[in-house]
Amino acid sequence: MVDSNGNNLVFLLCTPRSGSSLATVMLQNHSKMFATQEMWFLMSLVDLLAPQRRAYGGTGIINQFYNGVLPHETFEDACRAFALQVYNGLLQSSEGAELVIDKSPRYYYLLEFLDALFPESKRIWLIRNPLAVLSSYKKVDKHRGGNGFDLAEGLRNPAFDMKIADLTVGLFRYFDYFSTDSPYAHRLHYEKLVADPKTQLAEVCRFLGRDYEAGMETYGNAMNTSKSDLYFSMGVGDPFVANHTAPNQDSVAIWKEVLDKREIELYVRVLGARIFHDLGYAEQLEEAEKLTGVRFGMEPDEELLALRAKQLTDAAGRGWEEGYTMTSKPAPGRRLFLPGRGEPVAESRLQPDTLQLQITIRALEKRLEMGAMEQRQLKSRLDTMNRKINRLKSLIPFGSRLSSLASSYLTNGGGKK
Repeated sequence: MVDSNGNNLVFLLCTPRSGSSLATVMLQNHSKMFATQEMWFLMSLVDLLAPQRRAYGGTGIINQFYNGVLPHETFEDACRAFALQVYNGLLQSSEGAELVIDKSPRYYYLLEFLDALFPESKRIWLIRNPLAVLSSYKKVDKHRGGNGFDLAEGLRNPAFDMKIADLTVGLFRYFDYFSTDSPYAHRLHYEKLVADPKTQLAEVCRFLGRDYEAGMETYGNAMNTSKSDLYFSMGVGDPFVANHTAPNQDSVAIWKEVLDKREIELYVRVLGARIFHDLGYAEQLEEAEKLTGVRFGMEPDEELLALRAKQLTDAAGRGWEEGYTMTSKPAPGRRLFLPGRGEPVAESRLQPDTLQLQITIRALEKRLEMGAMEQRQLKSRLDTMNRKINRLKSLIPFGSRLSSLASSYLTNGGGKK
């Protein structure tokens, strides 16, 4: 069973199109592991802190409740309880399973929240050549009837694009998160997994405290079993996994065929050469330089990355800590995830009277914040109206003089003596 610290819970983390569907379909062949294609539900929980408009209204009330009344510690405890019920309920549905694998690629969206809820969970980072990830986006988009993913258009377009966020913000969020060694973290390279799946799966099993089981990698042999049927029933993830019965290396170098020189150059310029070296893709970077005839600088395009990060945090209604790294043990007291603030803070369990006072203060702060916001909105509306009036005056000959005469006329009672 998964406990409140996250023991027996595994997060398979990566950006979309990194090969997580393939990794998961092999891991779920293990008799002690439960996995389905994707869960994502932790994102729905953390999004309660930034309530969206609903048909029944009450957006302001809901926001006031979550961010002005409910203590963050209580919120996290409630989210943890819900998640435990989900994870353990899934375990009970799979006979003999002891571990739950939550494969949700966009969990880079909530890494601080994940650590606050389950600091002792095991976290696997599935790493893939960024250029291969980009080519997979294009390939899948065409397969699903799209016009082909256009990186150049996506990078130029100032509008928010989740795929562009995946390819930029998501990659660097995971890079920072796994930048320090931890007994709760394991790096798994896609290219090594498809080249030698048995060895790589055995290493993953050791990390998870379980023995490798023969045949895990030949997932095609497990087709039409209850676990396999459940896995493929969702219809999400990589649509090409079911075309094979075991891992293959067909997609390792396909980026050189799928991407044109312009796309390769644009994307590497955005990421910078350093991350290719740090992730173990110096050879692929050298190939990209030969194909494009460009010698890429080491540093990323910080301005573009900052823009895409801001767009995502604005869309989410909350921020995160820049350069956040994994926290495998909670600090003294509870580490809280605060919406719209950069850093989690520690807060011990409070006595009832202290807690009540804190809730009251937070509610008052929220009311003051809302009042200040309303005041700013009213001032903005007044300024807009004044600009319109002044613009109308400027369009009328002698407008200012006529306005002055009219005002004087009315003040003197319409000219009567």
